[in-house]
Amino acid sequence: MYTIGQGIIEAIRLIFAGDPEIFEIVGLSLYVSFSSVIISTALGIPFGILLGTCTFRGKGIIVRIIYTLMSLPPVIAGLTVFLIFMRRGPLGSLQLNYTVPAMVIAQICLVTPIIAGLTYNIVREKAPVVNNLGITLGAGRLKRLQLLIYEMRTGLTTSIISGFGRAISEVGAVMIVGGNIKGKTRVMTTYISELKGMGNYNRAIAVGIILLAIAFIVTAALYHFQERESR
Repeated sequence: MYTIGQGIIEAIRLIFAGDPEIFEIVGLSLYVSFSSVIISTALGIPFGILLGTCTFRGKGIIVRIIYTLMSLPPVIAGLTVFLIFMRRGPLGSLQLNYTVPAMVIAQICLVTPIIAGLTYNIVREKAPVVNNLGITLGAGRLKRLQLLIYEMRTGLTTSIISGFGRAISEVGAVMIVGGNIKGKTRVMTTYISELKGMGNYNRAIAVGIILLAIAFIVTAALYHFQERESR
């Protein structure tokens, strides 16, 4: 009779056995997640700062769109990217469906609104105080912006952590655009889903343990940086 305890023991054995297929999947998962988070950070933080520091017509609508996209269902993001890159789609000539770049793009669609929205909230909270302080000290617009970014560093770290958490745990979008192809587009979350369907619980638990360990290590490292900077 199968028990969870036996499954965990066997899963740990598989991890320490150094199964090449598992670690190939882990490597691809990290590549996709880190790539999407880095690009989303480069897009989301400047956009969030711009949105929080500027006043223009239609800003309220854009903010509401960003907030809506922060909870965008992964399958919707995956389907949208798939339709864009399908053979008869607008960018079908690029033939990106069922490739790693398509998976990265799908995750960017999910992560960027989170980072942008959280950044906007931080700017809205801190910008008035920082701006008044900068004016009092005689700082120009650029210096005030630099001071704002410096004061936001802890909050920005939190937004990046949130974005990474969304990316590393994502299943639906990458399944749709990547197809979970062995040796090509299979990542940890889609592999766990497949293993569960096959009844291979030991291997699924092993990959799940690695996934949790990675999430813990990355989050702990960023949290350590956050705590150090807040002192």
